[in-house]
Amino acid sequence: MASETLTIIDNRTGKKYEVPIRNGAIKATDLFQIKVAEDDGLVSYDPGFMNTASCQSKITYIDGDKGILRYRGYPIEQLAEKSNYLETAYLILHGELPTQSQLADWTHHITYHSIIHENIKELIDGFHYDAHPMGILVSTVAALSTFYPGAKKIFDPQSRRDQTYRLISKMPTLAGFAYRHSLGLPYSYPDNDLSYTGNFLNMLFKMTELKYKPNPVLERALDVLFILHADHEQNCSTNAMRGVGSSQVDPYSAVAAAAAALYGPLHGGANEAVLRMLMAIGSKAKVPEFIKKVKGGEGRLMGFGHRVYKNYDPRATIIKQIADQVFEVKGRNPLLDIALELERIALEDGYFIQRKLYPNVDFYSGLIYQSMGLPMDMFPVLFAIPRTSGWIAQWEEMLTDADQKLARPKQIYLGAETRDYVPMEKRK
Repeated sequence: MASETLTIIDNRTGKKYEVPIRNGAIKATDLFQIKVAEDDGLVSYDPGFMNTASCQSKITYIDGDKGILRYRGYPIEQLAEKSNYLETAYLILHGELPTQSQLADWTHHITYHSIIHENIKELIDGFHYDAHPMGILVSTVAALSTFYPGAKKIFDPQSRRDQTYRLISKMPTLAGFAYRHSLGLPYSYPDNDLSYTGNFLNMLFKMTELKYKPNPVLERALDVLFILHADHEQNCSTNAMRGVGSSQVDPYSAVAAAAAALYGPLHGGANEAVLRMLMAIGSKAKVPEFIKKVKGGEGRLMGFGHRVYKNYDPRATIIKQIADQVFEVKGRNPLLDIALELERIALEDGYFIQRKLYPNVDFYSGLIYQSMGLPMDMFPVLFAIPRTSGWIAQWEEMLTDADQKLARPKQIYLGAETRDYVPMEKRK
Protein backbone atom coordinates (compact mmCIF):
# COMPACT_ATOMS: atom_id res chain seq x y z
CA MET A 1 0.00 0.00 0.00
CA ALA A 2 1.31 3.45 -0.94
CA SER A 3 2.49 5.64 1.93
CA GLU A 4 0.30 8.65 2.78
CA THR A 5 3.26 11.00 2.49
CA LEU A 6 4.79 13.46 0.06
CA THR A 7 8.50 13.14 -0.72
CA ILE A 8 10.20 16.48 -1.34
CA ILE A 9 13.77 16.86 -2.57
CA ASP A 10 15.24 20.31 -2.08
CA ASN A 11 17.54 20.77 -5.08
CA ARG A 12 19.32 23.63 -3.29
CA THR A 13 20.70 21.29 -0.65
CA GLY A 14 19.98 17.80 -1.96
CA LYS A 15 18.09 17.00 1.25
CA LYS A 16 15.05 14.76 1.16
CA TYR A 17 11.92 15.28 3.26
CA GLU A 18 8.82 13.18 4.00
CA VAL A 19 5.71 15.24 4.64
CA PRO A 20 2.48 13.55 5.91
CA ILE A 21 -0.66 13.81 3.77
CA ARG A 22 -3.94 13.97 5.71
CA ASN A 23 -7.35 14.35 4.06
CA GLY A 24 -5.68 15.22 0.78
CA ALA A 25 -3.62 18.04 2.26
CA ILE A 26 -0.22 18.77 3.77
CA LYS A 27 0.24 21.17 6.67
CA ALA A 28 1.90 24.36 5.51
CA THR A 29 3.93 24.44 8.73
CA ASP A 30 5.54 21.13 7.72
CA LEU A 31 7.24 23.02 4.90
CA PHE A 32 9.16 25.14 7.38
CA GLN A 33 11.56 22.26 8.10
CA ILE A 34 12.83 22.67 4.53
CA LYS A 35 15.56 25.28 4.83
CA VAL A 36 19.04 26.30 3.67
CA ALA A 37 19.90 28.38 6.72
CA GLU A 38 18.51 28.03 10.23
CA ASP A 39 16.05 30.93 9.94
CA ASP A 40 14.78 30.64 6.36
CA GLY A 41 12.25 27.78 6.43
CA LEU A 42 10.13 27.34 3.29
CA VAL A 43 6.67 28.94 3.17
CA SER A 44 3.92 28.59 0.58
CA TYR A 45 2.92 31.63 -1.48
CA ASP A 46 -0.79 31.67 -2.35
CA PRO A 47 -2.39 35.09 -3.00
CA GLY A 48 -6.17 34.85 -2.67
CA PHE A 49 -6.01 31.33 -1.20
CA MET A 50 -6.23 29.74 -4.64
CA ASN A 51 -5.07 26.37 -3.32
CA THR A 52 -4.82 26.72 0.46
CA ALA A 53 -7.25 25.22 2.96
CA SER A 54 -7.55 27.53 5.97
CA CYS A 55 -9.69 25.16 8.01
CA GLN A 56 -11.42 21.81 8.27
CA SER A 57 -15.21 22.08 8.09
CA LYS A 58 -18.30 19.87 8.25
CA ILE A 59 -20.80 22.46 7.03
CA THR A 60 -20.78 22.83 3.24
CA TYR A 61 -19.46 20.54 0.52
CA ILE A 62 -18.80 21.74 -3.02
CA ASP A 63 -17.56 19.74 -5.99
CA GLY A 64 -17.02 22.44 -8.57
CA ASP A 65 -16.22 20.09 -11.44
CA LYS A 66 -19.44 18.12 -10.97
CA GLY A 67 -21.66 21.06 -10.00
CA ILE A 68 -22.47 19.69 -6.54
CA LEU A 69 -23.48 21.77 -3.49
CA ARG A 70 -24.55 20.17 -0.20
CA TYR A 71 -25.31 21.55 3.26
CA ARG A 72 -24.35 19.03 5.95
CA GLY A 73 -24.57 16.32 3.28
CA TYR A 74 -28.02 17.29 1.95
CA PRO A 75 -28.14 18.20 -1.78
CA ILE A 76 -29.12 21.83 -2.37
CA GLU A 77 -31.76 20.66 -4.87
CA GLN A 78 -33.64 18.71 -2.17
CA LEU A 79 -33.46 21.54 0.36
CA ALA A 80 -34.68 24.11 -2.18
CA GLU A 81 -37.61 21.88 -3.11
CA LYS A 82 -38.67 20.58 0.30
CA SER A 83 -37.29 22.84 3.02
CA ASN A 84 -37.70 26.47 4.07
CA TYR A 85 -35.02 28.94 5.10
CA LEU A 86 -35.37 28.64 8.87
CA GLU A 87 -35.25 24.84 8.73
CA THR A 88 -32.17 25.02 6.49
CA ALA A 89 -30.55 27.55 8.84
CA TYR A 90 -31.15 25.15 11.74
CA LEU A 91 -29.52 22.36 9.74
CA ILE A 92 -26.47 24.49 8.92
CA LEU A 93 -26.03 25.58 12.52
CA HIS A 94 -26.83 22.33 14.33
CA GLY A 95 -25.72 19.69 11.83
CA GLU A 96 -29.05 17.85 11.62
CA LEU A 97 -32.54 18.57 10.36
CA PRO A 98 -34.81 19.55 13.27
CA THR A 99 -37.68 17.53 14.66
CA GLN A 100 -41.09 19.18 14.63
CA SER A 101 -40.71 20.43 18.21
CA GLN A 102 -37.14 21.63 17.61
CA LEU A 103 -38.22 23.59 14.54
CA ALA A 104 -41.16 25.12 16.43
CA ASP A 105 -38.86 26.22 19.27
CA TRP A 106 -36.24 27.54 16.83
CA THR A 107 -38.85 29.46 14.80
CA HIS A 108 -40.35 30.91 17.98
CA HIS A 109 -37.01 32.30 19.17
CA ILE A 110 -36.15 33.75 15.76
CA THR A 111 -39.60 35.34 15.44
CA TYR A 112 -39.64 36.96 18.87
CA HIS A 113 -36.17 38.50 18.66
CA SER A 114 -36.93 40.52 15.52
CA ILE A 115 -37.62 43.88 17.23
CA ILE A 116 -34.63 46.23 17.42
CA HIS A 117 -33.90 48.83 20.09
CA GLU A 118 -35.35 52.25 19.27
CA ASN A 119 -31.87 53.78 19.55
CA ILE A 120 -30.82 51.68 16.55
CA LYS A 121 -33.70 53.22 14.64
CA GLU A 122 -32.39 56.66 15.60
CA LEU A 123 -28.94 55.62 14.33
CA ILE A 124 -30.50 54.75 10.97
CA ASP A 125 -32.31 58.11 10.96
CA GLY A 126 -28.91 59.79 11.17
CA PHE A 127 -27.79 58.48 7.78
CA HIS A 128 -28.13 60.66 4.69
CA TYR A 129 -31.26 59.96 2.65
CA ASP A 130 -29.23 58.42 -0.20
CA ALA A 131 -26.91 56.32 1.99
CA HIS A 132 -26.30 52.86 0.55
CA PRO A 133 -28.45 50.28 2.42
CA MET A 134 -25.46 47.97 2.74
CA GLY A 135 -23.45 50.70 4.45
CA ILE A 136 -26.32 51.16 6.90
CA LEU A 137 -26.53 47.40 7.50
CA VAL A 138 -22.81 47.04 8.20
CA SER A 139 -22.90 49.96 10.64
CA THR A 140 -26.03 48.89 12.53
CA VAL A 141 -24.94 45.25 12.88
CA ALA A 142 -21.67 46.45 14.39
CA ALA A 143 -23.60 48.79 16.70
CA LEU A 144 -25.63 45.85 18.07
CA SER A 145 -22.52 44.68 19.94
CA THR A 146 -22.87 47.71 22.23
CA PHE A 147 -26.46 46.76 23.06
CA TYR A 148 -25.59 43.19 24.02
CA PRO A 149 -22.34 43.29 26.04
CA GLY A 150 -22.92 39.66 27.05
CA ALA A 151 -22.05 38.74 23.46
CA LYS A 152 -18.39 38.98 24.45
CA LYS A 153 -18.80 35.64 26.29
CA ILE A 154 -18.08 33.76 23.11
CA PHE A 155 -17.11 30.52 24.87
CA ASP A 156 -20.43 30.37 26.72
CA PRO A 157 -22.76 28.12 24.64
CA GLN A 158 -25.90 29.87 25.96
CA SER A 159 -24.52 33.29 25.04
CA ARG A 160 -23.66 32.07 21.53
CA ARG A 161 -27.19 30.68 21.21
CA ASP A 162 -28.72 34.01 22.29
CA GLN A 163 -26.65 35.99 19.80
CA THR A 164 -27.55 33.50 17.05
CA TYR A 165 -31.26 34.10 17.67
CA ARG A 166 -30.73 37.85 17.68
CA LEU A 167 -28.57 38.06 14.58
CA ILE A 168 -30.72 35.85 12.35
CA SER A 169 -33.93 37.54 13.50
CA LYS A 170 -32.72 41.15 13.45
CA MET A 171 -30.93 41.15 10.08
CA PRO A 172 -34.20 41.37 8.09
CA THR A 173 -35.41 44.16 10.39
CA LEU A 174 -32.22 46.17 9.91
CA ALA A 175 -32.41 45.55 6.15
CA GLY A 176 -36.07 46.52 5.96
CA PHE A 177 -35.48 49.71 7.94
CA ALA A 178 -32.48 50.63 5.77
CA TYR A 179 -34.64 50.19 2.65
CA ARG A 180 -37.51 52.31 4.02
CA HIS A 181 -35.05 55.00 5.11
CA SER A 182 -33.69 55.24 1.56
CA LEU A 183 -37.22 55.94 0.30
CA GLY A 184 -38.19 58.34 3.08
CA LEU A 185 -40.97 55.99 4.18
CA PRO A 186 -42.03 55.28 7.77
CA TYR A 187 -40.60 52.06 9.15
CA SER A 188 -42.74 48.94 9.01
CA TYR A 189 -42.27 46.96 12.21
CA PRO A 190 -42.02 43.15 12.38
CA ASP A 191 -45.23 41.13 12.37
CA ASN A 192 -44.87 37.96 14.43
CA ASP A 193 -47.84 36.33 12.68
CA LEU A 194 -45.89 36.07 9.42
CA SER A 195 -43.17 33.68 8.25
CA TYR A 196 -39.52 34.72 8.18
CA THR A 197 -39.63 35.77 4.53
CA GLY A 198 -43.25 36.95 4.70
CA ASN A 199 -42.31 39.26 7.55
CA PHE A 200 -39.36 40.61 5.58
CA LEU A 201 -41.68 41.43 2.66
CA ASN A 202 -43.94 43.17 5.18
CA MET A 203 -41.07 45.33 6.43
CA LEU A 204 -40.16 46.21 2.84
CA PHE A 205 -43.51 46.85 1.21
CA LYS A 206 -46.29 47.46 3.73
CA MET A 207 -48.06 50.76 3.12
CA THR A 208 -51.43 51.81 4.60
CA GLU A 209 -53.07 48.38 4.96
CA LEU A 210 -53.79 47.28 8.53
CA LYS A 211 -52.38 43.79 7.91
CA TYR A 212 -49.85 43.02 5.20
CA LYS A 213 -50.49 39.79 3.30
CA PRO A 214 -47.42 38.62 1.36
CA ASN A 215 -47.92 37.07 -2.05
CA PRO A 216 -47.27 33.34 -1.46
CA VAL A 217 -45.30 33.01 -4.73
CA LEU A 218 -42.95 35.85 -3.78
CA GLU A 219 -42.74 34.57 -0.19
CA ARG A 220 -41.69 31.12 -1.40
CA ALA A 221 -39.32 32.57 -4.02
CA LEU A 222 -37.54 34.54 -1.32
CA ASP A 223 -37.39 31.43 0.86
CA VAL A 224 -35.67 29.47 -1.92
CA LEU A 225 -33.29 32.34 -2.70
CA PHE A 226 -32.38 32.50 1.00
CA ILE A 227 -31.71 28.74 1.07
CA LEU A 228 -29.44 29.01 -1.98
CA HIS A 229 -27.42 31.81 -0.34
CA ALA A 230 -27.26 30.43 3.22
CA ASP A 231 -23.67 29.18 3.01
CA HIS A 232 -21.04 28.59 0.37
CA GLU A 233 -17.88 27.19 1.89
CA GLN A 234 -14.83 29.45 2.47
CA ASN A 235 -15.79 32.43 0.32
CA CYS A 236 -14.49 35.97 0.86
CA SER A 237 -17.06 37.02 3.50
CA THR A 238 -16.88 33.70 5.36
CA ASN A 239 -13.10 33.98 5.42
CA ALA A 240 -13.56 37.49 6.86
CA MET A 241 -15.95 36.12 9.51
CA ARG A 242 -13.46 33.46 10.53
CA GLY A 243 -10.44 35.79 10.32
CA VAL A 244 -11.97 38.56 12.41
CA GLY A 245 -13.63 36.03 14.71
CA SER A 246 -10.24 34.42 15.39
CA SER A 247 -9.37 37.50 17.46
CA GLN A 248 -12.20 36.35 19.81
CA VAL A 249 -14.27 39.45 19.15
CA ASP A 250 -18.06 39.34 19.67
CA PRO A 251 -20.15 37.87 16.79
CA TYR A 252 -21.81 41.19 15.89
CA SER A 253 -18.45 42.75 15.07
CA ALA A 254 -17.42 39.65 13.11
CA VAL A 255 -20.71 39.63 11.14
CA ALA A 256 -20.22 43.33 10.39
CA ALA A 257 -16.78 42.48 8.96
CA ALA A 258 -18.26 39.65 6.91
CA ALA A 259 -21.00 41.94 5.60
CA ALA A 260 -18.38 44.55 4.69
CA ALA A 261 -16.57 41.90 2.64
CA LEU A 262 -19.87 41.06 0.96
CA TYR A 263 -20.32 44.74 0.10
CA GLY A 264 -17.68 44.50 -2.64
CA PRO A 265 -18.68 44.16 -6.33
CA LEU A 266 -16.66 40.96 -6.78
CA HIS A 267 -18.71 39.23 -4.07
CA GLY A 268 -22.17 40.44 -3.01
CA GLY A 269 -22.48 42.94 -5.84
CA ALA A 270 -22.11 40.42 -8.66
CA ASN A 271 -25.82 40.19 -9.51
CA GLU A 272 -25.97 43.98 -9.76
CA ALA A 273 -23.12 43.80 -12.28
CA VAL A 274 -25.19 41.31 -14.33
CA LEU A 275 -28.12 43.72 -14.50
CA ARG A 276 -25.89 46.61 -15.51
CA MET A 277 -24.40 44.41 -18.25
CA LEU A 278 -27.86 43.46 -19.55
CA MET A 279 -28.98 47.09 -19.53
CA ALA A 280 -25.81 48.11 -21.37
CA ILE A 281 -26.44 45.48 -24.07
CA GLY A 282 -29.88 46.99 -24.53
CA SER A 283 -31.63 44.45 -26.74
CA LYS A 284 -31.60 40.82 -27.78
CA ALA A 285 -30.37 41.79 -31.26
CA LYS A 286 -27.18 43.26 -29.80
CA VAL A 287 -26.17 40.11 -27.91
CA PRO A 288 -23.99 38.63 -30.74
CA GLU A 289 -22.08 41.91 -31.00
CA PHE A 290 -21.53 41.93 -27.23
CA ILE A 291 -20.32 38.31 -27.27
CA LYS A 292 -17.86 39.18 -30.03
CA LYS A 293 -16.45 42.03 -27.96
CA VAL A 294 -16.05 39.80 -24.89
CA LYS A 295 -14.15 37.22 -26.93
CA GLY A 296 -11.96 40.02 -28.24
CA GLY A 297 -11.02 41.10 -24.73
CA GLU A 298 -13.39 44.08 -24.58
CA GLY A 299 -15.52 43.75 -21.46
CA ARG A 300 -16.55 40.80 -19.30
CA LEU A 301 -19.42 38.34 -19.36
CA MET A 302 -20.90 38.89 -15.90
CA GLY A 303 -22.81 36.09 -14.16
CA PHE A 304 -20.83 33.38 -15.96
CA GLY A 305 -18.06 31.32 -14.46
CA HIS A 306 -17.18 30.88 -10.81
CA ARG A 307 -14.03 30.57 -8.73
CA VAL A 308 -15.22 27.12 -7.54
CA TYR A 309 -17.70 25.80 -10.11
CA LYS A 310 -16.25 24.52 -13.38
CA ASN A 311 -19.65 23.21 -14.36
CA TYR A 312 -23.18 24.61 -14.27
CA ASP A 313 -23.77 26.19 -10.85
CA PRO A 314 -26.49 23.96 -9.32
CA ARG A 315 -28.08 27.04 -7.74
CA ALA A 316 -28.50 28.63 -11.18
CA THR A 317 -30.72 25.77 -12.36
CA ILE A 318 -33.01 26.17 -9.33
CA ILE A 319 -33.09 29.94 -9.51
CA LYS A 320 -34.07 29.91 -13.19
CA GLN A 321 -37.23 27.98 -12.29
CA ILE A 322 -38.00 30.42 -9.47
CA ALA A 323 -37.57 33.30 -11.90
CA ASP A 324 -40.34 31.96 -14.12
CA GLN A 325 -42.72 31.77 -11.15
CA VAL A 326 -41.94 35.34 -10.07
CA PHE A 327 -42.40 36.66 -13.61
CA GLU A 328 -45.86 35.08 -13.75
CA VAL A 329 -46.86 37.18 -10.74
CA LYS A 330 -44.91 40.40 -11.36
CA GLY A 331 -44.73 40.37 -15.15
CA ARG A 332 -41.91 39.42 -17.44
CA ASN A 333 -38.71 41.33 -16.81
CA PRO A 334 -37.81 43.06 -20.10
CA LEU A 335 -34.17 42.11 -19.57
CA LEU A 336 -35.02 38.41 -19.53
CA ASP A 337 -34.95 38.01 -23.33
CA ILE A 338 -31.42 39.45 -23.39
CA ALA A 339 -30.35 37.12 -20.58
CA LEU A 340 -31.80 34.02 -22.25
CA GLU A 341 -30.15 34.84 -25.57
CA LEU A 342 -26.85 35.52 -23.84
CA GLU A 343 -27.07 32.18 -22.04
CA ARG A 344 -28.03 30.30 -25.23
CA ILE A 345 -25.13 31.66 -27.28
CA ALA A 346 -22.57 31.30 -24.49
CA LEU A 347 -23.51 27.66 -23.82
CA GLU A 348 -23.10 26.79 -27.51
CA ASP A 349 -19.89 28.75 -28.13
CA GLY A 350 -16.62 26.81 -27.92
CA TYR A 351 -14.83 29.85 -26.50
CA PHE A 352 -16.95 29.77 -23.31
CA ILE A 353 -17.27 25.98 -23.17
CA GLN A 354 -13.49 25.57 -23.29
CA ARG A 355 -13.13 28.05 -20.42
CA LYS A 356 -15.94 26.34 -18.46
CA LEU A 357 -17.93 29.56 -18.22
CA TYR A 358 -21.43 28.51 -17.19
CA PRO A 359 -24.19 30.65 -15.62
CA ASN A 360 -23.86 31.08 -11.85
CA VAL A 361 -26.39 32.02 -9.19
CA ASP A 362 -25.93 35.74 -9.82
CA PHE A 363 -27.06 35.53 -13.43
CA TYR A 364 -30.77 35.28 -12.59
CA SER A 365 -31.07 36.43 -8.96
CA GLY A 366 -30.81 40.11 -9.87
CA LEU A 367 -33.60 39.75 -12.43
CA ILE A 368 -35.83 38.25 -9.74
CA TYR A 369 -35.08 40.93 -7.15
CA GLN A 370 -35.62 43.68 -9.72
CA SER A 371 -38.96 42.17 -10.75
CA MET A 372 -40.00 42.11 -7.09
CA GLY A 373 -39.53 45.88 -7.06
CA LEU A 374 -36.19 46.07 -5.26
CA PRO A 375 -33.44 48.48 -6.34
CA MET A 376 -29.95 47.23 -7.15
CA ASP A 377 -28.52 48.85 -4.00
CA MET A 378 -30.51 46.31 -1.97
CA PHE A 379 -29.01 43.24 -3.70
CA PRO A 380 -26.01 42.74 -1.39
CA VAL A 381 -28.30 43.31 1.61
CA LEU A 382 -30.57 40.51 0.36
CA PHE A 383 -27.44 38.33 0.19
CA ALA A 384 -26.34 39.20 3.74
CA ILE A 385 -29.63 38.22 5.41
CA PRO A 386 -29.54 34.49 4.60
CA ARG A 387 -25.75 34.25 4.69
CA THR A 388 -25.86 35.24 8.37
CA SER A 389 -26.72 31.66 9.39
CA GLY A 390 -23.75 30.36 7.43
CA TRP A 391 -21.43 32.98 8.90
CA ILE A 392 -22.45 32.12 12.46
CA ALA A 393 -22.10 28.37 11.83
CA GLN A 394 -18.60 28.90 10.41
CA TRP A 395 -17.68 31.21 13.31
CA GLU A 396 -18.84 28.72 15.93
CA GLU A 397 -17.05 25.86 14.16
CA MET A 398 -13.88 27.96 14.17
CA LEU A 399 -14.20 28.73 17.90
CA THR A 400 -14.50 25.07 18.84
CA ASP A 401 -11.70 23.86 16.54
CA ALA A 402 -8.53 23.23 18.56
CA ASP A 403 -6.38 23.71 15.44
CA GLN A 404 -7.52 27.29 14.88
CA LYS A 405 -5.48 30.22 16.09
CA LEU A 406 -5.44 33.98 15.57
CA ALA A 407 -5.37 34.50 11.80
CA ARG A 408 -1.98 35.91 10.90
CA PRO A 409 -0.67 34.94 7.44
CA LYS A 410 2.99 35.01 6.47
CA GLN A 411 4.38 37.41 3.90
CA ILE A 412 7.29 37.41 1.48
CA TYR A 413 9.19 40.62 2.08
CA LEU A 414 10.55 42.30 -1.07
CA GLY A 415 11.38 45.72 0.36
CA ALA A 416 14.67 47.49 1.03
CA GLU A 417 17.43 46.02 3.17
CA THR A 418 18.58 47.78 6.35
CA ARG A 419 19.10 51.52 5.80
CA ASP A 420 20.33 54.30 8.07
CA TYR A 421 18.16 57.34 8.70
CA VAL A 422 19.11 60.33 6.53
CA PRO A 423 18.59 63.85 7.96
CA MET A 424 16.31 66.11 5.92
CA GLU A 425 19.10 68.42 4.75
CA LYS A 426 21.08 65.52 3.29
CA ARG A 427 18.25 63.88 1.32
CA LYS A 428 18.40 64.16 -2.44
